[in-house]
Amino acid sequence: MNEPRTIPTRPRDRLYAAVTLVLAVFLLPAAFARHPGRARELACRWALRMRFPAEDLTGLTDGALAAFTAARTRALWRHGQLIGLTSGYRDPHVQQRMFDEEVRRSGSPALARMLVLPPAESCHVKGVALDVRPHEGARWLEEHGASYDLYRIYDNEWWHFEYRPDSGGPPRRRPHPGAGRAGGHADRP
Repeated sequence: MNEPRTIPTRPRDRLYAAVTLVLAVFLLPAAFARHPGRARELACRWALRMRFPAEDLTGLTDGALAAFTAARTRALWRHGQLIGLTSGYRDPHVQQRMFDEEVRRSGSPALARMLVLPPAESCHVKGVALDVRPHEGARWLEEHGASYDLYRIYDNEWWHFEYRPDSGGPPRRRPHPGAGRAGGHADRP
């Protein structure tokens, strides 16, 4: 990943990944009985729901949800890698509150836009943005996400990916959310 430093894998993250994979293996027969053609996906979903119980996938577009589900299923089964969602769809009012709080914290809308966009510009509000965890899962998604039209968008947010099926390949990464957008800094190339 294009970062000044790489966050090292924590031993507990490896343990969580191993336990989740073992759990998915144990759940596989029940998943096969329920949906033979989608048993791995279903077992993965069940195991990840236990690992990330607060995760909320509602509000994502059908395409974003299908892409994320397929990517995290492959990550777990083929590479033993966990990908959890910390934030997906956001209600416009929630996004506005986050933007307003960042304006208060940073002192200006221009500075706030480096971390949070207003609702009209946020892909979270559109249901196509995914903030993922842990760092290793984001690293996996950065390497393999293009197969699912999932791309890391900002240099300053290793966790933020967007579903971009019509981008014709990886979109140009921006330094931060407000770069190159209306009201953002004039740091376009």
